[in-house]
This record gives sequence, C-alpha cells and structure tokens, in this order.
Amino acid sequence: MRFISFEHEGRASWGRVEGAEVADLGALPGAPADLRAAIAAGALALDGPAPRLPRASVKLLPVIPNPGKILCVGHNYESHRKETGRAEVAHPSIFTRFADTLVAADDPVIRPSVSGDLDYEAELAIIIGQGGRNIPEAEAMSHVAGFACFNDASVRDWQWHTRQFIPGKNFPGTAPFGPELVTPDEIADLRAVVVRSVLNGEVMQEAPVSHMIFPIPVILAYVSQFTPLAPGDVIATGTPGGVGSKRTPPVWMKPGDEIEVRIDGVGSLVSKIVAEA
Repeated sequence: MRFISFEHEGRASWGRVEGAEVADLGALPGAPADLRAAIAAGALALDGPAPRLPRASVKLLPVIPNPGKILCVGHNYESHRKETGRAEVAHPSIFTRFADTLVAADDPVIRPSVSGDLDYEAELAIIIGQGGRNIPEAEAMSHVAGFACFNDASVRDWQWHTRQFIPGKNFPGTAPFGPELVTPDEIADLRAVVVRSVLNGEVMQEAPVSHMIFPIPVILAYVSQFTPLAPGDVIATGTPGGVGSKRTPPVWMKPGDEIEVRIDGVGSLVSKIVAEA
C-alpha cells in the first residue's frame, strides 16, 4: 500500500493512494488526525466509505509532516565514504534534522541567501511503525512502517564551518520528503533497490541498498540503543557516492535546477531549486 499526507480545501488529512485517486481516510469518523497518528494507532489498514479525491486535486505535504525525530546516517555507502576520504568506522555516524527543514514533493528546495554551496543527497528513508528501545537486529524490520524518498540536501560550507553536520543540514526548506510512504510488502527485494539522484536530467548518484556499510537492521538496532524510537520517526539511511561537492569542479544546485530522487519501487521525488526570498 501507498499513503500520502495532503491538504484539500484547506484541511490537512492523510490517505491511501488508489491509482489516480486518494482514499481520504482522515475524513472517516473517528479516524486518526494524521499519518503519524494512524501509524501509532495501527490504522493503516483502515477502510470504510472514505471520500475518493482525484490525486491531482490535493496539495501534498511531507509524507510525515510532524515526525518526533529525524535521524540521518552519514557516509553509509562505501562509494561515498571513499570519495570523502573518511576512515572506516565500527558504528554508524548519526546526526539530526529538524522537522521545519522538511518540504513536500510539490514544494521547492530553498537555496539559502548565505550560501551557494547547496548539494544533493538522494536517500532511502525509513518510517518507524512500531516503536521501541534496544531493538534486536533480527526484529528490526518488523518495526518499519514503510519507506519514502528523501533528499538530505546539504549547505556544505555551513557543514564545514566547524566540521560538524548539524548547521549545514538544518536550513529551512532543504529536505524534500515523499511523495508517498510505501509499505514493506510493496518491495520484493530491498537490498536490490537502487537509489539515484538525477540533476537536470543527468544521473549523479546510483547505488543499490546492498552497498550500505551499515544495513537497515543494524542502523535501527544501534539508534534504538541511545534513543527510544516512536511511530512516525524518520531515519534517512545515507547517500551513495557522486555528491556535487566531491566533483571536479564542484557541482552545486542553483535556482532553476531540477533535482530528482528516484528509488526503485519507492517512487520519484522531484524538486525545483529556488533562491531564498
């Protein structure tokens, strides 16, 4: 199944994608108010006489508009680790994003006025279904509600000011997320899924999930040791090699560019780049 968060006629809701229509499950009496609440309530299988809306008539929101946590994994593909010159490590590198950095599939990515060094990072995002602490690796995938496309766009000079991730990863409007939550049953072989970024029609990054240094169960188990995971939490699992900052000359996203995150079986997330007003 595939789910979206959206606005329709000024009302925020969530629903199941059914071809060219959306079943507006948030409009059912007593339904959870948003997709995060629906996941927490175990209500993704909710059915009933929900209004059917043309998908083209709704305004998309980030697929989870209000995650309690957004955790990101750095240098988790071998090709990206090598291009950055990072040493091999025994544990995942984790940093955080703020929810106000998220934008929907229909929204532009904002290049901040204080920098021109805006880079793309195509990533597979995990949305947590069942929360927990100290989750065993063998049980980790049962805690996943679904997957989505994520662009962990980075303002590189601000990332490098003090050699830390958080400043360059938290400018508003720099993290496209969506358009859909895709449940695990839709993905036949997760390790074979290929993550790509396409900038102005040119493939810039391309690697299968099997090239992750720390696979998804390892990430979930590790993260859940230091923080309890909750339904609707988001984990961005890292980006393949080919980022703009490591090209010669560097390739920065600029106003007017179009960047796509394309993930097999999960979807396509297309964003236009605009300058900050």
